[in-house]
Amino acid sequence: MKRILVTGGAGFLGRHLCERLLNDGNEVICVDNFFTGTKSNIIDLLGNPYFESIRHDVCFPLYIEVDEIYNLACPASPIYYQHDPVQTTKTSVHGAINMLGLAKRIGARIFQASTSEVYGDPEVHPQTEDYWGSVNPIGVRSCYDEGKRCAETLFFDYHRQHDLKIKVARIFNTYGPYMHQDDGRVVSNFIVQALKGKPITIYGEGTQTRSFCYVDDLIDGFVRLMDSSDEITGPVNLGNPGEFTIRELAEKAIEMTGSASEIVFKPLPSDDPTQRCPDITIAREKLGWEPGIKLEQGLVKTIAYFENVLKQ
Repeated sequence: MKRILVTGGAGFLGRHLCERLLNDGNEVICVDNFFTGTKSNIIDLLGNPYFESIRHDVCFPLYIEVDEIYNLACPASPIYYQHDPVQTTKTSVHGAINMLGLAKRIGARIFQASTSEVYGDPEVHPQTEDYWGSVNPIGVRSCYDEGKRCAETLFFDYHRQHDLKIKVARIFNTYGPYMHQDDGRVVSNFIVQALKGKPITIYGEGTQTRSFCYVDDLIDGFVRLMDSSDEITGPVNLGNPGEFTIRELAEKAIEMTGSASEIVFKPLPSDDPTQRCPDITIAREKLGWEPGIKLEQGLVKTIAYFENVLKQ
């Protein structure tokens, strides 16, 4: 049995990761400041004797003994990370420094949840891990993009300087149960708007593309990467290479919810990428990983979750 720390463990991805690690027979310590994570996400895990929750902000050091660390702490949707952009950058950078310092002190293996946002508005398609990206360093999204890029820098410098065992995953659009209904992400937005019969809002013309990975597939990628041999440090793209336009997603949400919602178009926000799709060759070859859940299958589960949330 491993003792595993998950920062951001009460968030969307963190909750799913905690459950998976518990199911695999581990002891799990969830750390969260509950800014975007919620107690309701983990309430059903609290009865498990091998699960523990600590309210803590990773911007401050943490002293604890564990075997592995998954660093997921950071607001991940534009509504939340632009609410307090300075704190978003601090969470990525100070949080990485504190968790890397902890890993160094106790000799733990450490995983960084990075993001496809490090590629910015990409000029290479699909994106491979050796592409350095096209990021606006002073834009409204850069608190998140540059914070995550700096965190990657810190991880690789700790690896080179201190021989720390690191794993870095670049996460592409992910969806599923336990997303916030109002977090501004496109899947939750469209499903909630469709279920409420409200107009579905598309920013731009809806021709921009995204790849959508169901959360269970992504978490399996996390665990495979963490369990891989030490020389596999990443960065490794984790996402679904199937590409859909935003308009296609909106139409699917309407169809699958049986909604009468109409689609309305609004101006595209600044620095919003027009294309985002992972090349997952490395994940396939090094981890034996690729997504198995098709968009329609995942949407069925996600719609059922939001139907239940909206009844409460």
